[in-house]
Amino acid sequence: MKSVFLVFIGGGFGSVLRFLIGKWLNNSENGIPYGTFAANILGSLLIGFILGYAAKTETFTQHHTVLLATGFCGGFTTFSTFAYENHIFLKSGDFASFALYAITSFVVGFLAVFAGMYLVKFV
Repeated sequence: MKSVFLVFIGGGFGSVLRFLIGKWLNNSENGIPYGTFAANILGSLLIGFILGYAAKTETFTQHHTVLLATGFCGGFTTFSTFAYENHIFLKSGDFASFALYAITSFVVGFLAVFAGMYLVKFV
């Protein structure tokens, strides 16, 4: 039950932060979802760092990992919004933006996870 509460708390903070970044960075003039992209990439970097740090050291407990990786990063990143934004690109016929956004998000997201795990070596 404690793990469920930790996911709830972490997810709440992550969701609020994602909402604020979206409000700040998403561009309503041209529809480019910079906020969602930033949240997904930052979340990927952060989860790579958290899980890499947890594997490297014994200072992170299972509860820390559940709170930060599952809860916060799970609430902060958003596949559903990403999918919806790609739906909008396709519906409007903007295939170039769809391809660029989808491919860039996947590639940079994966690289960010690896970068986060790599950065742990310096901590």
